[in-house]
Parts: sequence; structure tokens; C-alpha cells
Amino acid sequence: MTESAIGEEHAQAFELRAGALRLALRSDLGGSIAGLWHHGVPVMRSVEPDQLVRSRKAACYPLVPYSNRVAQGRFDWQGKPYQLALNFEGSPHPLHGVGYLSRWEIEPAAGPSGPAEVALTLVHRADEHWPFDFNARQLFQLSPTSLRIELTITNTAAQAAPVGLGWHPFFPKRARSRLHVECSGRWELDSLKLPTQLVPQPGVDADLAHLDYDHCFEGWTGPARIRDERFALTLRSSLSRLVIYTPQDEDYFAVEPVSHVTDAINKPAPSARGLVTLQPGQSHHAWMTLDVQSTH
Repeated sequence: MTESAIGEEHAQAFELRAGALRLALRSDLGGSIAGLWHHGVPVMRSVEPDQLVRSRKAACYPLVPYSNRVAQGRFDWQGKPYQLALNFEGSPHPLHGVGYLSRWEIEPAAGPSGPAEVALTLVHRADEHWPFDFNARQLFQLSPTSLRIELTITNTAAQAAPVGLGWHPFFPKRARSRLHVECSGRWELDSLKLPTQLVPQPGVDADLAHLDYDHCFEGWTGPARIRDERFALTLRSSLSRLVIYTPQDEDYFAVEPVSHVTDAINKPAPSARGLVTLQPGQSHHAWMTLDVQSTH
């Protein structure tokens, strides 16, 4: 399963509108958000849904059943070795799970629901990209001032399975883009972008132009605040870690709520780094909200 373009005739686009906000989804491209706009101005890095050809170019995609990198795609679980296939061009590690590379289905409404709500579902069967069966569900709710996403994974395998959850939202890097985050530490990286040691860092409060991160941050407390000349955004989540990605040569950045440290599955005491063990039939749940206030 590698990322590939999907013809427009196969596209599954769905839009929600509430007040000045418009949310466009592509269920067939990783259950991703193609774009989020406020009076037509991109809140996230956005593209019209019929123009999105790869989930990695989306505004946001789900991270399931793990976040970030698994070193060389190898890990041991309950005494058995596993090897994952690579899924990310140019990387020696598979990244971000399988959800963002899968076709999700739009869930039929079971009855009366909110005017701006839709759920997407995914059924994964064990393969070379993830060796455990699971089902996943995303619920999107849009109000005139905010977006809420819930993500649930259920272990449908016959054995216990490791899981993690998160999201990968991208934001436009504007002239006065600024990020404020309160946290406790940052994981240093080696040359292969795998974590080595946790160093103290009480927070991030700087213009995006001055940041150069591709790191996981521990002890995230309170909201992440993103402000520029168009919007004041407030990002909250039930998850307690963030991956902050600020490529200096791009016009976007990412602030990613995640449940576990990168490559937690290969570290001592992975549960202490946020990895969850689900028994057959058990579920794990997370939520993320983005409040949008116009400053223009």
C-alpha cells in the first residue's frame, strides 16, 4: 500500500457547511480533509476536493494504528517478529499507519443527526502494512466556529494488538504565523529521525519562520494556539503529545496531536511512551477540536 493518485471518477467527496466554515472530505483518499475554509480563506492547508490526488497533500489525515515512524518497519510483539512494508517514498521507515492510505466509507446516517456531521469507517484486514485486523471510525462535526473530530479504533484481531492514534493537520505558513504550545519536553532525533533522548522544553512560543522542528513533544497541556494575520486558531485534544513539523522551505507547517512517542513500539516500556495494548474487541478513542476566530 503506497500512496497513489485516484481518478476523479472514483472520488468520494463530502462537504459540511456551518456559518462561514466549509469542510471538504475525501473518504477514498485516506478519510482525509481536503480543505477547511472560512469565507473562502484557507484555515488549514486546503485544496478543492476534486483536485486532491494524494492524501499527503490533504489538509489533515488520520494517524491509525500508529503515529510517525516505525524504525525500519521492524518490531517484536508478544514474542513474534514483524516486518512492515515501506509506504513512504524516500524513507527507510513506514510512516503514519495505514488509515491515510486506505479507502474509507461514508457511514449511512442511522437517524436524525446534526446538520453538519458525518462519519467515515474503515475495515482493515491484516496485511504486509499492518499485521492485525482492526476497524476505525472518524466522526466529523462542524459548527459555525469550530471543527471537532473523533477517532475510534477497535481491535478485531484474535489477539492483543498495539495501537496508537492521532491526526496530521497542516496549516498555511503566513507572514505573521505564530505558534504557542505549553509542554514539558522534546525528543531529540538521530540522523534517521528516530528519537534518542528526552530533553526539557517548557514550551514553544515563536514565529513559524524561526522554527525548524520535526520532533515529538511530551507533556502537552492546554491548547496549542496558532495565530496569523487572518485567524486565531485554538487546537485541543484528548491526546497529551504533539509532533510539530515546521519545514523551513515550505509554505505550510503541521501541529499533530498524537498518543505515543515516535517508534514507541521498539522502546523499553512502550506503554510509558503512550502505546496502548488492545485486547480482542476492545476500543481506543481520541478527539481533537479546532476553534476558528477571524482576526481580519
